[in-house]
Amino acid sequence: MPSITVDDYPIAYAEAGEGPPLLLVHGTLGDQRSFSPQMEAFAAAGYRVMALSMRHCWPGQWGEGGDFTIDRHVADVAGVIAALGAGPVALLGHSRGGHIAFRVAERHPHLVRKLLLAEPGGELDESLGGAPPSGAQGAAFARAAAMIGSGDVEGGLTHAAEATGGPGAWDRRPEDRKRISRDNARTLLGQVDERRAPYSRAAAEAIQAPTLLLGGEQSQPQFGRIMDALERAIPHVRRVTIARATHGLNNDNPADFNAAVLSFLAA
Repeated sequence: MPSITVDDYPIAYAEAGEGPPLLLVHGTLGDQRSFSPQMEAFAAAGYRVMALSMRHCWPGQWGEGGDFTIDRHVADVAGVIAALGAGPVALLGHSRGGHIAFRVAERHPHLVRKLLLAEPGGELDESLGGAPPSGAQGAAFARAAAMIGSGDVEGGLTHAAEATGGPGAWDRRPEDRKRISRDNARTLLGQVDERRAPYSRAAAEAIQAPTLLLGGEQSQPQFGRIMDALERAIPHVRRVTIARATHGLNNDNPADFNAAVLSFLAA
């Protein structure tokens, strides 16, 4: 399995196709396999598509090193892009990976040609109309992590899935996606202390790359609120709603998701 070493850590990735680089960043409890429904379609469209596995996610090993943070993962993605030596890339992130992609574009604008955010996770600060951060999702993930740490992996994964997908989300999830979450379950212990800053108006207005926001028609309302605020603040932005899709929109309706991504990249 190929990898690119950033600060002495190998960042593994799946790769397909040739052409301009298109990097995919997965969300909580995910890894490079989270984008399996995208690899063939994006490669066939003429891109060198690379689905990254974030530090400590499968096939890597979980460690208690305290470096499972947003800042560490932002630095890892920026390091991968720099190591490619191909200039700015198209960068797509889902959920927590959307937050990471947003921060890469904010902090390293020279590395991002186009930015695609699929229901980016996080909270809004007051400059974007948000209340002081409630910490509700963080509390839910902390409880899920505690359950996983005590040995109740299925209970913890169920609780985490329902925090983003609503009641019954884990039971509805296909077995291949459950396997990915199980393989990455202990990374949730690190995410509890990831120190994720809320989105601010200044950060959103700093995004220079043309940006696509992708949301699921049937997703939980907290993701819509984030995208509403970002849509108002990011200078060059488009938004697409994926029909018949929840928070796992790239898996729920890959045909429409892939078409929306490729249309935006070709524009």
